[in-house]
Amino acid sequence: MISLFIMPNFQVLLDVKWDDKSRRIHYRYKQPVHFDDTDGYFVIGGGRYMQGIHGYYGPVRYHRFGTEEVNNPLQPSSTLKMLDKTHQECQEVKEFTKAFLQEVTMTKPTPREKRGTTPFIRPWGQAAEKTCKQTWTLEKQLQYSNLFHFLQTNEENIRTGFLGMKKLGAALFESSVKTVFAKNQTNNTITLNSTSLLKEASCLGNHRASLLLATIHLSGLGNSVDQQQGHVYSLIGAAGDNRFALMHAGYKHSQGIDGFPKDLDLAYSYYSNTGFQSSIDVSRLYESKQSVIQHIYLNNPDDLNQLSHQKNDGFQYEKFKAESGDVQAQRNLAVMLYRGENGVSKDTDSAVKWFERSAMQMKDPEALYDYSIILMKGEGVKKNKTKGFKLMQKAAEMGSIRALNALGWYYWNILNDDKNAVKYFEQAAQQGNEDGMFNLGIYYLTGTHPDKPWKNETAAFQHFLGASWYGHIAGSVEAARYYSTGNLKGVSRDVERAVMMLKKVCDQNGHLGFMIGEALQAYLQSSWQEALVKYMLAAETGLGLAQSNAAHLCEELNLSPDCQWRYHNYSILNYDPHPATLLKMGDHYYYHPLSITRADSLSLVGRAVSMYSRAAVAGSPQGMFNLVVLVKEGHTLPPDTYNFFSVSRYDELHVVVEKILKRCVEAEHEDAVTPCSLALLGVQMGKALSRMTQSGAQLILAYASLLSALVITVIMPLQSCLRQRISSQHVRERTSPVSQEGVRIIREQNGIMGERFTAAGILGFIALKGEQCLRQAGDFMVTVSGVCLCVFWTTLLYYLL
Repeated sequence: MISLFIMPNFQVLLDVKWDDKSRRIHYRYKQPVHFDDTDGYFVIGGGRYMQGIHGYYGPVRYHRFGTEEVNNPLQPSSTLKMLDKTHQECQEVKEFTKAFLQEVTMTKPTPREKRGTTPFIRPWGQAAEKTCKQTWTLEKQLQYSNLFHFLQTNEENIRTGFLGMKKLGAALFESSVKTVFAKNQTNNTITLNSTSLLKEASCLGNHRASLLLATIHLSGLGNSVDQQQGHVYSLIGAAGDNRFALMHAGYKHSQGIDGFPKDLDLAYSYYSNTGFQSSIDVSRLYESKQSVIQHIYLNNPDDLNQLSHQKNDGFQYEKFKAESGDVQAQRNLAVMLYRGENGVSKDTDSAVKWFERSAMQMKDPEALYDYSIILMKGEGVKKNKTKGFKLMQKAAEMGSIRALNALGWYYWNILNDDKNAVKYFEQAAQQGNEDGMFNLGIYYLTGTHPDKPWKNETAAFQHFLGASWYGHIAGSVEAARYYSTGNLKGVSRDVERAVMMLKKVCDQNGHLGFMIGEALQAYLQSSWQEALVKYMLAAETGLGLAQSNAAHLCEELNLSPDCQWRYHNYSILNYDPHPATLLKMGDHYYYHPLSITRADSLSLVGRAVSMYSRAAVAGSPQGMFNLVVLVKEGHTLPPDTYNFFSVSRYDELHVVVEKILKRCVEAEHEDAVTPCSLALLGVQMGKALSRMTQSGAQLILAYASLLSALVITVIMPLQSCLRQRISSQHVRERTSPVSQEGVRIIREQNGIMGERFTAAGILGFIALKGEQCLRQAGDFMVTVSGVCLCVFWTTLLYYLL
């Protein structure tokens, strides 16, 4: 067993090499640290004791006393060589671009160029009034021809300073997003256009471009799969501290997919970085590049129909009520405009006006609180802490729990009054406010609680954990840190739980929501390829909504099945996949090709059962109905599914089916007739009929009812025919041109013929009487059968109810 003890003020040196530049980082420990390699947890960087860097480690070598050196490379050496080569190419791109920008900004255009008669197309280094000091060869211009052309096209923006080095990467990315993929109309596949602009955007610091390049190489969309190159751009994006690239790396390591080793510790390190950024982002939600994620699934017509009417109907209705003086509607309208929700574009200025209008009525404490915060921060209005504080106090008096926490924050940060701050935090926390819980946790963690002035990490953790249950981002980050290390007494190390908590936090990031909004708008404007790219970028972060929509677009664009099933498969790997995706995968497995072997067929059906079961447990009526079909076919359900429906695999079939269908009907929440309600009715009627037939008399009644139904089926058409015949005969007699007197004369004049006519009349009379008797007998049989059926259904309803 090897132990390490670091004394206070002990210094650790870390040498870092990045882009041919070396840097030495000093770490000085103010408190003693004890590390035992067989107990506890310690990391080289990015942990609690040694801060992280914007880069990546590798290879790392561990040395143990008395043993040989142990090599532990984080990546294959070939990947590191490719990474180094990519950095060198990026260095060239940066130098090339800087030289171009410098030349353009230092060179004045000729009068002819100002008039726009000739474009800026001239050999590099040949300026209008001045010769560039740095000359580039034609070979270099050809090597970066796409970048060179883009720079030339945007020369005016560069000269005016609108497009500098900081914005150039984003401009290159947006330019290439719409053209990076092209659809091949011949075989309905995606072809990959040049990725040179994406590579150059990545080099210039736009790491959405890095993530898109990683996605292209890892998915093989439009090209062959190249995991090594995909890993290179994944690392570059993560090293650039990009939120999406960090989430991407954390997701891939947490699942062990696309060639990334399953490493929960590494996944936690990526997610913890993004979680920390998300805790800062949430306080800046009013920024134009952040939005709340709209959970719109493209394969759900109801979602799209709702979206198309939200602004026209819901927004206009709220606006009408708000203008009529409805305080709640005014606040709802303000929230829509502030966050950009319900299909409404973000408009902070208009939102602030509605917040003010609703608050000044002094009726709604939450409206008062919202406006007080806006005054405190100065968002869209002139900052006024005094007025904001008074409105906050009024909101707290009227019952706003959030205002209680805000008062605590004001006493803590503005008035430096810890006693009153803690008083308000405790009041808010006791009423379930997550911010109050988190702020109390900070007091316990730092040992600054006025009544308990000592550090109490256990109490801090409990408050952080409580805040995380309510979705508090910073609370989740802090609680996850304790789970990741397990170095607090009473808290076992659980890295998987830490990763789950942080992924849930990261999936709510406002920047991710903004990109989802861009993708949705592109889809609604029929720019499906642009929508696909942006949904793919979000899907690579592990967001189930984006994965489902990316899969749907792959299907709509008639791309290869690999594209569609890649993202469906990713979606079901999430901790809480959407039921629609589970149903889709279940159908995919259940309706498998007929050419496969029986063993493979049973395996696929087993997967289908698993998918339908997960969808059913998630509350999907369709999943429950599909389970009923599979149970009737004799398939066994997973144990947790039996437990969910409170049944056992040893119960009778009708018991299992009935309980699943009852839960299905409850989940549908519809008054109309549904498949589950019809199936349940059939099961219950069968059950009632089975109970009826247990008695001999009732069994005879059941058979008599069947006979009665048969009698009615035969007699009713026969009676109808007889009525039609008699009716037609009466009609012929009434409409005959020969009168009764004429008939008598004919009979007298034609002796034998008259006798024959009389005989025919007698026979007709007998036939008519026979028909009448038959009809009366039929009426009697129908009446008896009806009574029998009535008794039968009354008895059946008795057992049914």
